[in-house]
Amino acid sequence: MTTFDEREKGFETAFAREQDMAFRITARRNRLVGTWAAELMGLTAAETDAYAKAVVQADFEEAGDEDVVRKLLGDLVSAGVDIDETRVRSALDQQTVEARRQLLEIK
Repeated sequence: MTTFDEREKGFETAFAREQDMAFRITARRNRLVGTWAAELMGLTAAETDAYAKAVVQADFEEAGDEDVVRKLLGDLVSAGVDIDETRVRSALDQQTVEARRQLLEIK
């Protein structure tokens, strides 16, 4: 194997690791923000767990965060929570930081 091939393989491996970590951070963030929203809606522990899983699943509808924002905002407004899109997006940002912190602690 040539030096070029070795470098290429190394970059491919690093890229795959970064993509895996990004996916894990997003999934954990969605679970955390689902738990946050469930608390605002006053859900029970079992309902909170199910709702957090539903938020994670909602992220697979389309690329980006719009599907998650739409679900959270719609569910919170339907539950009578006084909230706007800015607050939901802020919670996503905060939970992204927390998810990254949690995953880095595991390593």
